Amino acid sequence: MSIVFQFFLIALVLFSLLMVIGVPVAYASPQNWDQSKPLLYVGSAIWAILVVAVAILNFLVI
Repeated sequence: MSIVFQFFLIALVLFSLLMVIGVPVAYASPQNWDQSKPLLYVGSAIWAILVVAVAILNFLVI
């Protein structure tokens, strides 16, 4: 179970770094906003799911 927790935690950290770089770029380029909007929504949903998964796994591991 600890390995699964570590995998999700690393995925959350890496995805957060990706979002920190990607979201400002998407907002700064208005001509691509129509293409970027669904990607931002999906990315935000994935990030939220990872946060909840890490929280649940943290509860189970500790």
